[in-house]
Amino acid sequence: MKKWYFISPLVLQKIIWIPTRLILKFFGHLEIKGLENIKGIKGNIILACNHTSELDPILPPAALPFWSHFSPMFYASREPRFYGGSGWRRHFYGGTFFEVWGSYQVFVGLHDYEKALVNQIRILNDGGTLCIFPEGRTTPNGQIQSGKGGVIYLAHVTGVPIVPVHLGGLFRLSMKDFFFRKRKLSVTFGRPIYVSSPDSAEISLSEFKEQANNLMGIVRDMV
Repeated sequence: MKKWYFISPLVLQKIIWIPTRLILKFFGHLEIKGLENIKGIKGNIILACNHTSELDPILPPAALPFWSHFSPMFYASREPRFYGGSGWRRHFYGGTFFEVWGSYQVFVGLHDYEKALVNQIRILNDGGTLCIFPEGRTTPNGQIQSGKGGVIYLAHVTGVPIVPVHLGGLFRLSMKDFFFRKRKLSVTFGRPIYVSSPDSAEISLSEFKEQANNLMGIVRDMV
């Protein structure tokens, strides 16, 4: 059953959906592919996306239909101090402001997925859709990097399918390129991946990471 904390991200994401979709379509020539791959999924999903820009989180919810049952979309963020060097952004990134929009902290450095991803496990078990960037950071060179194993762990312990998503056109996108309509943005949804759910304690961290790398390989091949 969906909980009270779904309300604020649902309302805010619906409010910005129409202007965001129109802006992306007009200035970014937004192209959406693969929606048929998720059309028949009744429950929630984990969207595993490549990470090229701070603007990446905007694309997946804008690519879904307005009345999609995958709304609201939740995200995983780092602790507030991680954004300390982000200039004015540090006042908004992390903490309460992010939570209002549906982004909840991952507790890094614990070497324990269950503790690190406690917020994301709760969201998925409550029926929320999670958008996650398994690379952990934006790519420095435009190439898709190796993935972190947390995304596979989440699928194992919750039984929620992973949908690989390729985001294109945002790497080093400048304001000039965007407003002069020089870039083509794209969102491509792949086929859902249903991860078997044995006792996660029997799976090593290296196995989770290997499966995450395979997942990012699928995203890479979607180009």
